[in-house]
Amino acid sequence: MRLKNKPWANKLVEEHPESALDWPDPAEKIDWAARFGNDKPIEIEVGSGKGQFITTLAKQHPDRNFVAMEIQKTAAGIILKKKLDEGLANLQILCADAANLVAYFGENSTSKIYLNFSDPWPKSRHEKRRLTYKDFLAKYQAVLTGDGLIEFKTDNSGLFAYSVKSMNNYGMHFDFVSVDLHHESEEIVEKNVETEYEHKFASKGQPIYCLHAGFLAK
Repeated sequence: MRLKNKPWANKLVEEHPESALDWPDPAEKIDWAARFGNDKPIEIEVGSGKGQFITTLAKQHPDRNFVAMEIQKTAAGIILKKKLDEGLANLQILCADAANLVAYFGENSTSKIYLNFSDPWPKSRHEKRRLTYKDFLAKYQAVLTGDGLIEFKTDNSGLFAYSVKSMNNYGMHFDFVSVDLHHESEEIVEKNVETEYEHKFASKGQPIYCLHAGFLAK
């Protein structure tokens, strides 16, 4: 969903290059170990919105590094403000297009990729824009470690069905599949970290679809 432009958020991104990368040149490699100050595993959320999900994870897991990849600069600024307010040293913001994912992350550099409530792009002519289209899957495979996972959530049944088929056709394996995440076992529900949209949709009784999938050995 497109956010209303907020000049303060854009300005904040520009004022904090140590915490947020503002459309970096894909031709220049990013030294993530230098930016984080360590070489702990990296987990990426592609399309972070206002950042509720990724900032919650960063607080829960100080032993991991997180990157919020967001195409909208205003959204990146909103996430950055939360990072700065909460002192999340293990979170970096990358304002960029996911189409350039491989340029920004090295091979086997990432342990997990989160795709939460992505744009479903329902028209057939826009299939290539869906974040679970085969070309995007190839990019994820390139940057994930051998045992790395994609965790995908949506409220859109059509996108979920498409994604299951796309991943299956790509030869991926599924570790977890749910067509009603919020009515799974108590243990699974307690571990689930909600996004802003997820909370909104679930509170209206809409089912949340979820899957965890990995790639076969490279």
